Amino acid sequence: MESFDVVVVGAGHAGCEAALAAAKLGRRVALVTLDARQVGRLSCNPAVGGLAKGCLVREIDALGGAMGEVADATTIQFRRLNTRKGLAVQASRAQVDIALYPARMADRLRAVQLSDGRPAITLVEGEASEILVTTGRVTGLALGDGRRLHSPAVVLTTGTFLGGVMHRGAEQTPGGRVGEAAAHALSRSLASLGITMGRLKTGTTPRIRASSVDWSKLEAQPENVAPGEAGSRFSFGPPVERPGSIRCFIAYTSQVTHDVIRSGLDRSPLYTGAITGRGPRYCPSIEDKVVRFADRTRHQLFLEPEGLSTDRVYVGGASTSLPRDFQDAFLHSIDGLADCEVLQYGYAVEYDFADPTQLGHDLQLRAVPGLFLAGQINGTSGYEEAAAQGLIAGIHAAGSALRLGRDQAYIGVLVDDLVTRGVGGEPYRMFPSRAEHRLHLREDNADRRLTPLGRAVGLVDDARWASFEAHTARIEALRLQLDQPLHPSKATNGMLAGLAIPALTRSVTLRALLARPELDAQHVGALFLDPDLAALEQVEIDVKYAGYLERDGQRRAQAESLGGVELGALDFDTVPGLSTEARERLRRARPVTLGEAARLPGVTPAAIDAIAMVLVGGR
Repeated sequence: MESFDVVVVGAGHAGCEAALAAAKLGRRVALVTLDARQVGRLSCNPAVGGLAKGCLVREIDALGGAMGEVADATTIQFRRLNTRKGLAVQASRAQVDIALYPARMADRLRAVQLSDGRPAITLVEGEASEILVTTGRVTGLALGDGRRLHSPAVVLTTGTFLGGVMHRGAEQTPGGRVGEAAAHALSRSLASLGITMGRLKTGTTPRIRASSVDWSKLEAQPENVAPGEAGSRFSFGPPVERPGSIRCFIAYTSQVTHDVIRSGLDRSPLYTGAITGRGPRYCPSIEDKVVRFADRTRHQLFLEPEGLSTDRVYVGGASTSLPRDFQDAFLHSIDGLADCEVLQYGYAVEYDFADPTQLGHDLQLRAVPGLFLAGQINGTSGYEEAAAQGLIAGIHAAGSALRLGRDQAYIGVLVDDLVTRGVGGEPYRMFPSRAEHRLHLREDNADRRLTPLGRAVGLVDDARWASFEAHTARIEALRLQLDQPLHPSKATNGMLAGLAIPALTRSVTLRALLARPELDAQHVGALFLDPDLAALEQVEIDVKYAGYLERDGQRRAQAESLGGVELGALDFDTVPGLSTEARERLRRARPVTLGEAARLPGVTPAAIDAIAMVLVGGR
């Protein structure tokens, strides 16, 4: 029996972050995986980030995690989403090279050393079969081949492998990912410990050969942020050189496509009853889209090349478990894909998960001290949600502590939602609407919110900390200039004229100029002493959001005071800002008071704020 300080099971995004966090905190870590060649693999889409997810990546980076830096080093296209909206809901999304990303992550795992120079992380290939428990506490992990790893802390990040079954038409194959086996013994071990388990479903799309696509018939989607521009990367660390660039493309289904799909529903495991686990409503299969949105004549698909040295293309938006012949037929009905060659057919996968309400905010099972769960085993979906949980679980498994509030981070919202509300019977995904403090929880200020906490834990190194201190000092120096008056003068007005800003007729402050919606940091930078654009952009955002944040705080205080107010016959369809999920759960439960509504799984604090605003307006 070999001894380790921490044992991490699973080397996906959650497992890598958990292992790195524990190792950086000086712990000797065993990272157990079924296949050592699959470390850090991008199981589904070749992308990192997105709405709310991009903020999770920046928060992971700000705390000292790895995902942001690895994504930046392997980015082949970068886009800013929601650019027509406010900064609080704008998001970053990077297309990454599907081969380079896991290779870079594996490099990170190998690079961490203990104080004596030995590698901090030992990669152990094998199947985790049993959690070892003595007198109610974890003592280690047993492998399927008889080996035993002794440890007072075990972190399970098993992804879709627990009891995994892949479905494609009538085909049913044990496994958590194409070409890889499932973990059945570990599911039985967890059940024997009295852990409440459930069943969920997810899926993936076909991959097609790039050279078989008629790209001239598709709509190009180039990146909208050039390398080196502000907001063109995730990490707050030094910029890195990207390996290259690609273009993505948009295609559309047609009525013919939908007819083909409908004709195959009697062979889809989603509709034959072969799949019992519930899938994510926010990322439906192409079969679900055609059935649920029957009035739509087309659906958008995203063709994303998986890397610079592969001919594989990911067909985003076409997740399916239809039989192979129907996948060929519906793909060939799409303009540009008439002759496409399918390299990997889509499939659905069912898997076991543990009810996350059994966990504390440290992601440790309350009934089994020393056993931590992170990622899809907790009922979540997405690389970013998994990595965030892995970071938190790794910190606590190493004996440190970091509890983030809902007002501090999207990670805090994620963990609090899981352990207090659960997943509501379907895979959990992070959305901006889940965060009642989202005006404050922006991508741009993730370092100011969280880097001091990462430093206190021990994950932020000296170089990153020195860079952060210098950046915040520049912000403070510029902030001190905000309320200094600018007087009308020939020199000042000449400078403003050169910036296409109207001349001053009376004394104003730089704060007043920055607050104007038509002006930004680049316009007024020359009016500051020793301006730094990155720091000045932070000052500008703070100024522009100050009034919104104040009003947001007043609304939250109002909502908290209305907990006992009766909802009466309130029509939830008339409440602006409520998600479809929240409306469905409220209609089904019909809570009597606002406080009761707030305790419903799936009804976010942001939804409660929206209802409170309607109640206040109607009083």
